[in-house]
Amino acid sequence: MTFADLGLSDELLRAIGDSGYTEPTPIQAQAIPPVLMMKDLVGIAQTGTGKTAAFVLPMIDILGAGRSRARMPRSLILEPTRELAAQVAENFEKYGKYHKLSMALLIGGVNMGDQVAALEKGVDVLIATPGRLMDLFQRGKILLTGCNLLVIDEADRMLDMGFIPDIEEICTKLPAQRQTLLFSATMPAPIKKLADRFLSNPRRIEVSRPASANLQIEQRLVEVSARNKKARLRDLLRAEDMRTAIVFSNRKTMVRELADALRRDGFAASQIHGDMEQAERLRELDRFKAGEINILVASDVAARGLDIKGVSHVFNFDVPWHPDDYVHRIGRTGRGGATGKAFTLVTPDDAEAIDAIEKLTSTKIVRVEGAQPAPARDEEPARDESRGDRPRRGRKPREEERAPGAEVPSAAPEDRPDRDERPREERSQREDRPRRDDRPKREDRPRRDDRPRRDDRPRQPDRPGEDRASTRAADQLPPIETDDGWNGPIPAFLDYKLRG
Repeated sequence: MTFADLGLSDELLRAIGDSGYTEPTPIQAQAIPPVLMMKDLVGIAQTGTGKTAAFVLPMIDILGAGRSRARMPRSLILEPTRELAAQVAENFEKYGKYHKLSMALLIGGVNMGDQVAALEKGVDVLIATPGRLMDLFQRGKILLTGCNLLVIDEADRMLDMGFIPDIEEICTKLPAQRQTLLFSATMPAPIKKLADRFLSNPRRIEVSRPASANLQIEQRLVEVSARNKKARLRDLLRAEDMRTAIVFSNRKTMVRELADALRRDGFAASQIHGDMEQAERLRELDRFKAGEINILVASDVAARGLDIKGVSHVFNFDVPWHPDDYVHRIGRTGRGGATGKAFTLVTPDDAEAIDAIEKLTSTKIVRVEGAQPAPARDEEPARDESRGDRPRRGRKPREEERAPGAEVPSAAPEDRPDRDERPREERSQREDRPRRDDRPKREDRPRRDDRPRRDDRPRQPDRPGEDRASTRAADQLPPIETDDGWNGPIPAFLDYKLRG
């Protein structure tokens, strides 16, 4: 089957030919015809199979006829990340170069004034992340009443990032009579509920098992210890067949640390993570695509949908926290029918996460050893033959290590200090000290009962200016007579007030 058999226009077929493609992928072959017939669609396919072109190509032909109006986009594509949104925009520019379609990109980290100016002119295709779209809508800068085509891409990633409430609100602001396309690599229960609520009798296309990995990718688990992970990663990166690679880590701090360490070791490496500015992230991606660097250390911001050709290896420095992310990570290689390799560094603490991944993908991943086991504590390390049987420095040879008949080494007489040869009783210098037996016995010492008690000790004289009367007991204070006839001692606090 060719693209011409799918009912696409001549201008679109010409643009596809200029890109070097002749045959559609399975998801494209099954999705394009129903989209052209204005049917709702749910597409489930593993990453790297061409889902983006499956909705971009028919959208270009559908939007070819019509006219855009200011602040009212004719179609809307929702993406979870800025990188995916920018990639979809590149696809529209590549395949729609023979169509006069206007496009706007609404993502964070970019000047909002330029985006508002583009909306004022009117756009046929609006590609946006949910956060920036809701921001502009609440400011009154955009109207969605004229949007007749909605695409929700990477729906499971939308769920992970907490965008489902925003998507539900966006769907309520769109016309009820519209065409909705939903694409995802997995189909969890919340996504299925979203499809049942906002899609009308959708056509379901499933070209592969949900959450299945690309069979063109060779997967391996490298068993290492936690402190040997960086050294083992460097060894894997020095393999002869390694051309370009993406190294994934769970934490942004580790992404920065790994990138710096690899650069110090002489690798052409860079980084990309969520804390970087959008312009900086796009610049590093362009450097990776252009070949200026061949190793990209990334967080999961680069795990979804990035289509970078020629990535030969993917390394999971950390086992992903969610099993679905493993499928998306390794999907950065083996794209477009090419082969690839994916290595995951596994420590003993990752056993549960690996079991979840193998259960999700229904695949038993091959394990390889990546580090030599440390010797047990009760095992004696092997002796260095080049040193012979010489004992270690600072350790005296044990009795069984001495040769039979050998004399115990001793210091020479001239090296010994002068010694007193007198008998012990004559050499003793303690004759003048009282011995223990000469000390007074316990019964001869003064007993505790003979010591003066605290009450018998003389009272210390009063300090100058001190009035002890204020601190005595209340019954020693002079009485006070009140209006109600009460006559008694003055409380201490009242005495203090009266004297004060």
